Amino acid sequence: MNIMSEEKNSSETELPKIESIVDLVSEETDSGNSRISFEEFTDERILISYDCTGNKQMKIKVLEVSDEKNPSSWKFEDRVKINKILITIKHLTNQEVEEAEFDIEEIERELQERSHYSSTNRWVDTNDIKNGFVVASYHTRLISDAHCLDYIVF
Repeated sequence: MNIMSEEKNSSETELPKIESIVDLVSEETDSGNSRISFEEFTDERILISYDCTGNKQMKIKVLEVSDEKNPSSWKFEDRVKINKILITIKHLTNQEVEEAEFDIEEIERELQERSHYSSTNRWVDTNDIKNGFVVASYHTRLISDAHCLDYIVF
């Protein structure tokens, strides 16, 4: 009877090991990826622009940036010249999604040949690119040449 109580006591004292959820989440994982800090967090709403009727949403992702140095960096700080973008348009009425890749550099050249118009719309402040996406306030500047040539209707 004494043996039985010892076995019972040993099984009662051995509680299952519980790991804390907080301990599992660390600032850096084994793969080297780090978590986003509060300062780096980007609200999705600042990346999305709407058409004038509110029926479409647009989001622009930067695919390629030029190596060209900003000629007026003393005046406009750090800016990059964007060459290629990926535009995603979502129709809110039927949830249809359209995506298209645009070579802004080529579109700018074509516009210069057709209408002798020069554009510097491709320069974007580095602070206005969040997680690879362009802030909504720059959307119309980036697509203005494509819109003039009727490549995009938004």
